[in-house]
Amino acid sequence: MRALVVQHEPDGPPGLFGDHLVRRGYDVDILQVMQPGSTHSEVPFPDPRAYDLVAPMGAVAGVYDHHLIGSWIHREVEMLQVALDAGVPLFGICFGAQSITMALGGHVEPAPAYEVGWYTYDLEHPHIAAGPWFTWHGDRCVLPPGATELARTEMCTQVFRQGRAAGVQFHPEVTHAMVAGWMAKCPPEYFAERGVSADEMLEQFVVNGPQAAINAVELFDWFLDDVAR
Repeated sequence: MRALVVQHEPDGPPGLFGDHLVRRGYDVDILQVMQPGSTHSEVPFPDPRAYDLVAPMGAVAGVYDHHLIGSWIHREVEMLQVALDAGVPLFGICFGAQSITMALGGHVEPAPAYEVGWYTYDLEHPHIAAGPWFTWHGDRCVLPPGATELARTEMCTQVFRQGRAAGVQFHPEVTHAMVAGWMAKCPPEYFAERGVSADEMLEQFVVNGPQAAINAVELFDWFLDDVAR
């Protein structure tokens, strides 16, 4: 089995999801879209029909930030549309969930506020835990007709599914090292403006991380065993 992971930025790897795919017997190809220090990319997107699933990961920009990522976001959405038409399973994380939303015919808009930190969601699903989940975004998906919302906060959709495609707005793939690296790139005022503390979020990772990793395995298996099949 072959999986294509679309890694948009150098510090946005598939993390726990990539590890789980390998454990489940997948050969994982990683397509890195952007290089360090650049938002422009001419990297060609492969034919998704050559894969058993496609998983676009997160990114700093929003899918609507065409002034930053206009050189490639439309090509990514077109690739995902080809996958949808061919019945190739899709699993999107954060920005990846937003690009799948676009491919499905929905749209993405800036949210009224940021969600940064550890959250528990409003949902009732036997294979998706309510939390804790690590979240970091300022956008929200407006789902198209036919998509089913499976989890949400007061502000936005957190999990959705349509056919063999699913997306999550949070980050089940993260490790402590990944989050620490992201935070190191942000000035202290970034977190203060959003009412959170970087130190507290990392301290909470020690408490929440082990359970979040267990939750992530259950989520990934739900996608592979239910959505993808």
